[in-house]
Amino acid sequence: MTDKTATQSNAIRWLSRNVFAIGMLSLFSDMGHELATAVLPLFLASFGGGAAVLGTIEGVSDAASSLVKLWMSHHSDRIGKRKPILIAGYLVTAMMGTFAFVTAWWQLLVIRAVAWIGRGARGPVKNALLSESVPPEAHGRAFGFEGAMDTLGAIVGPGIALSLVGVIALRHIFLISFIPGAITVLIVIFAVRDLPLQPHPQRTMLSSLRSLPRVYWRYVAAVGVFGLGNFAHTLLVLRAVQLLTPVYGAAKAGRYGIGLYILHNVVYAAVSYPAGSIGDRVDKRRFLSVGYALFGIMCLLFLVSTPSIPYLAFLFILAGVYVGIVDAMERSVAAGYLPSDKRGIGYGALATANSFGDLASSVVVGFLWTNVSYNAGFLYGAILTLLGAAALFTVPRRGVVSPA
Repeated sequence: MTDKTATQSNAIRWLSRNVFAIGMLSLFSDMGHELATAVLPLFLASFGGGAAVLGTIEGVSDAASSLVKLWMSHHSDRIGKRKPILIAGYLVTAMMGTFAFVTAWWQLLVIRAVAWIGRGARGPVKNALLSESVPPEAHGRAFGFEGAMDTLGAIVGPGIALSLVGVIALRHIFLISFIPGAITVLIVIFAVRDLPLQPHPQRTMLSSLRSLPRVYWRYVAAVGVFGLGNFAHTLLVLRAVQLLTPVYGAAKAGRYGIGLYILHNVVYAAVSYPAGSIGDRVDKRRFLSVGYALFGIMCLLFLVSTPSIPYLAFLFILAGVYVGIVDAMERSVAAGYLPSDKRGIGYGALATANSFGDLASSVVVGFLWTNVSYNAGFLYGAILTLLGAAALFTVPRRGVVSPA
């Protein structure tokens, strides 16, 4: 077999129908909810909400999603089917467009929380199906491709928002997010295939959790430490807008903030697949720890307060690189520790740890920012994420699939 033929064969092995369909799901889903998220800080300001309110909305939403992650992922293992849960999850997530009809910030919180419940229901189940759709030695590439598509949606969505800010009312921008949301429902119904799995109706969620490998729980604990400092990136946008407003005015600073967020997502998309491909060839844990450390370094660099657009662009680029590495590697490393018949509950446990970490980090950083200083919030984020990077080095490599 020639090198060219071998390369083509390798590509076919991992880019299956399900991998491509799941990638498209992530593309359109992120397009919809990132379109809404990009203008959320600006819209929230019209209700008098600041960092504490934004942090609460982000944190409570992540906590709400965690309420169903474990149960839904466990349920998918029990019934031996992933697709029904995916359909329900994407349908509920599409309701972000109803932001257009709110009259108070607490209504934003309720809608975002319900939408994130749908996201929580589908997230671990989607990851389990994706890991089952490729051979183990290609997990990095599959998750990297899905992450790239996810982020491409996160580029297009805010790009649409940026082009419309100041042109139409913010409420009307939210309505546009209904379109990609509807497309995701059609994709999951008609394009995604359930893979044959052995149902385990006798399993309870507690017994499933107890049966997960001990080394996997050590890995989840390390991820959880990192998550305690990994606050929502909408707070990065808010800080950039605060720094730029005195120089450029509120409207222009808002557009620059969205532009920086788009830059962050462009870098994330560009890094995702190469990061996954590299992860298939190196020690995934160490590569993941590099991603964790980059977030901590970015937080420390944010302590330098400057309205310099090039400097802020560098920080958002750094954030994009970190997300590209972490998004592909966290799920890929998890697959190496998990037995095939416990992928659903395993990814559910990982997602739940991340959700509670996100709740704590977003609320704590928002609180410190408002009541102490933004420096205190970013310093907290730096310390916890760097501790997470260190904790990851203590997790044994045993159980992780060797590079191809």
